[in-house]
Amino acid sequence: MSVPVTPLVRPKRTKVWVDYLVQFRWILIIFLVLPLSLTLYLLDYHREVKSNRKSYKQRQTEHEENILKVIKRLKKRNPSKDGLICTARSPWVTVGMRNVDYKRAHRFEVDLSAFCNILEIDKKRMIVKCEPLVNMGQLTRLIVPMNLSLPIVPELDDLTIGGLINGSGLEGSSHIYGLFADTVMAYEIILADGRVVRATKDNEYSDLFYAIPWSQGTLGLLTCAEIKLVPIKEYIKLTYKPVKGDTLNDLTNGYIDSFAPEFDDDKKVVDFVETLIYNPHEAVCMTGNFASRCEAESNRTKINRIGWWFKPWFYQHARMALEKGEFVEYVPTREYYHRHTRSYFWEVKLLLPFADQWWFRFVLGWMMPPKISLLKATQVEAIRNYHHDMHVLQDLLVPLYKVSDALEWAHYEMEVYPIWLCPHRLYKHPYKTMVYPEAGFEQEHRRSDTAHAQMYTDIGLYYAPGAVLRGEAFDGSVSVSRMEQWLIENHGFETQYAVSELSEKDFWRMFDGELYEKCRRKYGGVGNFMSVYYKSKKGRKTEKEVQEAESVQVESLNDQPTN
Repeated sequence: MSVPVTPLVRPKRTKVWVDYLVQFRWILIIFLVLPLSLTLYLLDYHREVKSNRKSYKQRQTEHEENILKVIKRLKKRNPSKDGLICTARSPWVTVGMRNVDYKRAHRFEVDLSAFCNILEIDKKRMIVKCEPLVNMGQLTRLIVPMNLSLPIVPELDDLTIGGLINGSGLEGSSHIYGLFADTVMAYEIILADGRVVRATKDNEYSDLFYAIPWSQGTLGLLTCAEIKLVPIKEYIKLTYKPVKGDTLNDLTNGYIDSFAPEFDDDKKVVDFVETLIYNPHEAVCMTGNFASRCEAESNRTKINRIGWWFKPWFYQHARMALEKGEFVEYVPTREYYHRHTRSYFWEVKLLLPFADQWWFRFVLGWMMPPKISLLKATQVEAIRNYHHDMHVLQDLLVPLYKVSDALEWAHYEMEVYPIWLCPHRLYKHPYKTMVYPEAGFEQEHRRSDTAHAQMYTDIGLYYAPGAVLRGEAFDGSVSVSRMEQWLIENHGFETQYAVSELSEKDFWRMFDGELYEKCRRKYGGVGNFMSVYYKSKKGRKTEKEVQEAESVQVESLNDQPTN
């Protein structure tokens, strides 16, 4: 790669009143957000317990009744007067930081808040049926004690099934299973005309099945997903290996070496892979395998219950490998799954600068983390704009062999540390989906690629850039735009929960829209649901803008011959 590894030199920035509002926001968080978050967690838990006491038959009956309510609601819509269909969920409730200004436009709201139950656990078929608002914390609390799990469990408790399907989701096991949507066996969708369809990879709705991931709910209303289950053990045997080097390429090689050589023999593939890069010269690679309770308890001194509120945040605990060298420990499986929840990786450090100190963890750590929805609900417009300009929250999906180039570019342009690296397979499907591997990848025989999937890596950039921390000027919009162009040129993808600066032309240069647009027309999405680009677009979406975009789609649809 030809870009310099030295970060850009930027002029000093004069502080404004918003800087002080952000600096002392911890007061509001401690005295308002944390107590409210704890209350909401307890209410959610009470709702879960109440739901779990019901029989699966009773939950399915309620599910069918709720579907009828949605259909009845859709039948009341007048397309010419009522605006485009949209869920009634408040904008601040979502976990992602992407703008949801589309909900300020005139819209027809459909309430899906009742779809928050686990409908069935089928141990014979190894399938779990979930409604879209079931979250990761709720699901793992129920199934992990059964020694069952989803193949992929994204780290944060509040991430929902619907968000991970319609958006994107991956985790440390994605080098085996791919993206979250790759583990889904069937979708139940209510189309704009009120029809309820069940889409699988091999039935009459197979095109819709492959079009749903990354569509952000713009093809229909997701009401249920059937997801694969896998057997697990009680603990994860986790190995922490320090990697040091003169360049980011040295760290990249250490990251790839931590898992890629083992792909010649599937029996030796580790169950979990994750790397944290702390600075341009130091990283810790972590690999994990399931371990039985018997094995863990025979090594009792190595058991680490990282989920306790007073424990050091996981990324800080992992950093110990840089001083003490490689070490191994046993972590309870559910606590491993949610290892980054208490600190939202390391983002909470910006909100509560002292929350990682031992005294805070002991005194108030049991109230952590603050709910992202409440953090969003309590931020004024000025803080929101500040974070868009002075903060980076992005996941970049790039081919494994281009990770080193991506890291050098990110260091030069953004200088955000720590960095999360998580490998994942990108499958070649029967249909070309919105995200897809490089053409001809299977002929290259690159390290860790297979005939059916190309190995990618999620590069997680979550923190204030180095320039901002030094008090220098930084333009987040410009940096994100440059990042997006780099991704387009290198067959990478930007996850859609984050703020995007893409134009409509560039959006469809990054993502493939052929199958998506075909399904929008075939299943009645055009003129009824906002397109995925306009749902992702930064800034306020006026009713005129959205309707004009949809009118073009409708006219195009009307000009096509009917089958």
